[in-house]
Amino acid sequence: MQSDEENLETDLFQLYDLKVEVVSGEKPMVCDHQQGEYFYVVGEKIVFPEEGRKSFPFYSLAALLPLLPAKQRFTEANDWMTTDAVIACPDPHCGGQFKISRLGLRTFSHAETTVVPLKESKE
Repeated sequence: MQSDEENLETDLFQLYDLKVEVVSGEKPMVCDHQQGEYFYVVGEKIVFPEEGRKSFPFYSLAALLPLLPAKQRFTEANDWMTTDAVIACPDPHCGGQFKISRLGLRTFSHAETTVVPLKESKE
C-alpha cells in the first residue's frame, strides 16, 4: 500500500478486486440466484466468469451496488465495512445472501480514470 504522499507524487491509487458469491442463508432461495454463482468487480467493471451465467438478478444487484465501491477501498481495521462481508438478498422471503471478498489490489492512474486534474500541493 502506498502512502498518500507517494500517491500524490505518482498519480496512482489502488482498489481491491472483489468477488461477490451467492451463499445460502437459513431460508430457501426464491430469487433467480443459485448457491455458488459469482461475479467479480475489477476496477469499474462487473465481470462474469466465462463458465457461469451471464446474468444476475436486477434487484439483488441494486442492493449490492452501493456497497461495492466502498469494499474496493482501504478501510480502517475497526470499520464495519472491513469486517462485514455477507449481504442479505433484498427480498424478505429469500434466504439468499451475497459474500463480498476482497481479492488482490490493482493500481490505477488518476489521469487515466478522470479528466479532473489533481490539486497541486500547497507549500
